[in-house]
Amino acid sequence: MQPSGRYLASAGDLQLRVPECPPGIGDVIGAPDSAALIDGVRIQPFSVFPDDRGYFLEVHRMGRGLAAAFPAETTQISAALSFPGTIKAFHYHLHQTDCWTPAKGMFQVALVDLRLGSPTFGKRNTLYVGALRPWQVLIPPGVGHGYKIIGRDEAMLVYLTDRFYNPKDEGRIPYNDASLQYDWETQKK
Repeated sequence: MQPSGRYLASAGDLQLRVPECPPGIGDVIGAPDSAALIDGVRIQPFSVFPDDRGYFLEVHRMGRGLAAAFPAETTQISAALSFPGTIKAFHYHLHQTDCWTPAKGMFQVALVDLRLGSPTFGKRNTLYVGALRPWQVLIPPGVGHGYKIIGRDEAMLVYLTDRFYNPKDEGRIPYNDASLQYDWETQKK
């Protein structure tokens, strides 16, 4: 049987391919325990503590939450500020696991399972997360990911990775890849 999709990369048993997807945004995830989630992706709501001065959010406690297993000696914490309408997609990792916390603004997060042999290979998820839906998102190796900033405000993503940044571990797919056919346009329903 011929493997489906265009070859991307491999590491050990992990083989990544760009699947042929129908046009659209895949399954919109509306609950952290959705059965439609890509295998290995996990979601956990986080608390925001507002008061008359602004708000406080706790991004992570070492040894707890979605990134509990991240080793302290190689965990990296980073942040990205993006302006309204920005699209950053798609990229993937062969080894690195990401844990995203949208700290400000609203994100349309796009995920696609690139792992040949995964029970959810080729599946796409869309999550609307941020100020109106404070969820952390754990993204395992081999799951392509990206986002678009929605709304009129800039957005801040704080993310933990279980290893230090290594450009050899990261690959990219254009946001408008003809095989993924992800629809970044506003869904006018």
